[in-house]
Amino acid sequence: MNRLLCTLLLCLLAWTVQGEELTARVDRTRLDAGETLELTLESTDPAPPGKPDLGPLEAHFEVLGTRQVNRPGGTGGESPGTIQWLVTLQPRHPGQLTIPPLRLGDRQTQAIVLHVRESEVDSDPARLAPVFIDASLDRESTYVQAQVVLTLRIYHSVSLYDDSSLSPLQMADARIEALGAPRTYETSVNGVRHGVIEMRYAVFPQRSGQLLIPAQAFTATEVSRLPDRDGLLPFGPHSGRQIRVESPAIPLTVKAKPAEYPADAPWLPARSLVLNESWSPAPEQARAGESLTRHLTLRADGLSGAQLPPLAGPPVEGLRRYPEQPQLASQAGERGLIGSREEREALVPTRDGRIELPAQEVLWWNTAHDRLERTRLPARTLTVAENPALAEEQPQPIAALRPPPWQALWAWQLASSLLFCTTLLGFALWWRARRQPAVLRSAAGWPSPRLLDDLRRACQANDTQATRQALDAWARQQPETLAAMAARFVPLSDALDGLNGALYSESGQRWQGEDLWQAIRDLPPAQDADTARERSQLPPLYPR
Repeated sequence: MNRLLCTLLLCLLAWTVQGEELTARVDRTRLDAGETLELTLESTDPAPPGKPDLGPLEAHFEVLGTRQVNRPGGTGGESPGTIQWLVTLQPRHPGQLTIPPLRLGDRQTQAIVLHVRESEVDSDPARLAPVFIDASLDRESTYVQAQVVLTLRIYHSVSLYDDSSLSPLQMADARIEALGAPRTYETSVNGVRHGVIEMRYAVFPQRSGQLLIPAQAFTATEVSRLPDRDGLLPFGPHSGRQIRVESPAIPLTVKAKPAEYPADAPWLPARSLVLNESWSPAPEQARAGESLTRHLTLRADGLSGAQLPPLAGPPVEGLRRYPEQPQLASQAGERGLIGSREEREALVPTRDGRIELPAQEVLWWNTAHDRLERTRLPARTLTVAENPALAEEQPQPIAALRPPPWQALWAWQLASSLLFCTTLLGFALWWRARRQPAVLRSAAGWPSPRLLDDLRRACQANDTQATRQALDAWARQQPETLAAMAARFVPLSDALDGLNGALYSESGQRWQGEDLWQAIRDLPPAQDADTARERSQLPPLYPR
């Protein structure tokens, strides 16, 4: 018993230690020489054994400061508490630098790769003003409607009040989207420590030719450090001088769409493009009359979600499609916007057997390698299994109902004999009926009024499941099938499509049953039904 208890305690201790993690992340992975970045070390151990060992950072980084933040866990133990160490680092030299794994007890972090560029600001000795702006583009030329990233950096070696403002970036021939919130950090310019406010924009030119990125004006109030007459430092929100600086205007060359790009395809200039699909349930489980949900996702690096084209394919025989509203999204990354488009549609096979889905292909222009690319999903064959619930309602093939020639001759002879006998019997009954008074016979039996009333109440309640059950019960009492009625009456066919869309759609479309009930009420009778009804309303030819 003691051995078992010790074993359970050891397993519990091992599981607890395994659940504790030490992770590392940085606020950005691309920066200029002399800039600072923030490294965050996070531990899920509520009582860590000391502090992380920062010694491996000394080789390539200068540690400017470290502070610890304790974050308590949620109530009831739903989320454990964490401890964070925020470390401010400055790279010692440009190049590709690696933050090595850092240890805390018996756990360590993963390595992080940084790209440190040569600082362009240090090369300009004229930039010694206390506040100045640097503007740059990630490329000097681009294609029309392709993305170019504009980066604005405001450098200040003096303290500023929080009343600073930047003029809005507006261009008549380009669409502009901000890439996240402004970032702040520190850097060294000509040996002087500067604070930096960085803002990034995604610019999409809408015409080819030469385009000029306009200058941006930055205004702020410098914090005054001079004492007043009484020898006291000034106090108040406007106790310093006003500063106004402008960024340089930048020319941009915009190229037209290449001539080899197909004219009938949507123009998609992107750095990369990925097309994926998923199914629920798996396509191997397809059955006739049951819904499959196909999920298509298109992601493009360098385009917004609004620029991505629809993914709907051509109609497929033997397959009904009920698409949902597409979901568009745009996410800001380190290299600009990443747009995505997600489409879902319910696919309902109307028969069993093999159904061929065509290949899905998207044409796009690779701006990184300057060439035409094709991203495609291969064609797929759905092997639809037979549904026993629908097999009873399917009519038999005409070939199966056609008898052999000798059986057809025998059937005609039997039919002629029966016709001769019934004709004689009819004349005899007619002669006998002439001497008896006419008595109206009751009308032929029609579907129960209760079934029609159940269908009406289900439609008025907008209940899809109850309406489908009541509709099937009512249709079984009709002289023709529901498919035949929908084929000869278009409003009923449209109403049934709306009902099926609400039943098979994954998002649960809101359905109104008034159209279906109105179609049932306006359904014209079939020719055979009209003849039977007229005969039922006339006096019997041979009354008893």
